[in-house]
Amino acid sequence: MKSVFAWHRPLMTVAALMLVSTVVCLVGLLVDPRQVTGLDVWDKPLKFSISILLYSVTWAWLIAHLPRWRRPAHIAGTVIAVALIVEQALILGAAAAGTTSHFNVSTPLATAIWATMAVSITVLYVCTFLTTIAVFFLRLPTASTTFAVRAGAAIALVGMGLAYLMTSPTSQQLDDFQGIAGAHTVGLPDGGPGLPLLGWSTVAGDLRIPHFVGMHALQLLPLFAIVLGWAGRHWRPLSDDRVRLRLVIVATAVYAGTVALVTFQALAGQSIVRPSGVFLWGGWALALGGVLAAVLVILVGRRPRPHEQSDSRRAPDPVGAGR
Repeated sequence: MKSVFAWHRPLMTVAALMLVSTVVCLVGLLVDPRQVTGLDVWDKPLKFSISILLYSVTWAWLIAHLPRWRRPAHIAGTVIAVALIVEQALILGAAAAGTTSHFNVSTPLATAIWATMAVSITVLYVCTFLTTIAVFFLRLPTASTTFAVRAGAAIALVGMGLAYLMTSPTSQQLDDFQGIAGAHTVGLPDGGPGLPLLGWSTVAGDLRIPHFVGMHALQLLPLFAIVLGWAGRHWRPLSDDRVRLRLVIVATAVYAGTVALVTFQALAGQSIVRPSGVFLWGGWALALGGVLAAVLVILVGRRPRPHEQSDSRRAPDPVGAGR
């Protein structure tokens, strides 16, 4: 039996490096006033540091606890660790140089850096695909957490793949090439008004949103299952793991629907902060549908099952028996 504290060491090494990178980026934000595409130059490496930290810790634990394919998954995890270090090193280097790392093909050096990042990202995706398959053999203490981890890994793989939507040059870039081939924003050039720190466009579609939301299903869905398990120890309607499993299934459906919704919203060029039309109604439908389904699951789960009712009728009356 694997210890709960077993970890994949190369990925935990990456996590430790990302802690250092996070501190460096925070200091950079405080002392370096430069901006790239409308954001502080250290904003992007800070976001990547935190995201890679979460990714590394999550996979470090999962890979160490796989019941099957552990050896191939360990190798894949080590390759992932190397790919993550390469990617983040290039992002940090670009920030230090005061330029953009992604989509930049303005010079031979910039093109080589972007090509190297593209290769590392592709290797990362292939290895994550392999470890995701292995996760489907992982069984955790409860069915609800097992399902949450498997579903989270699958959705995260989709979210990671959505990044490739950003790599094609826009029509404006093709008409007037300025050394950038690819964009986060749909409908307007990158660098317009955006949300603080995240930088997501407030005036156009932004493909970073479905990429971000999808990738972090691997943390959020298992966390939801863990919270349900904790609540089940204090609130009787959630004490049955069958009820918690159904709630996790509902949450997974809502989460997957949200990823699809924000993807098409971004592709349509609509800002996440100004939803309208089918995207507004779709968001409300997902929210209300999820709440209603969750309430129904809890209400049905509280009803005694037929065999439980019959057992209670057959049970002797301790009061009457003593008369």
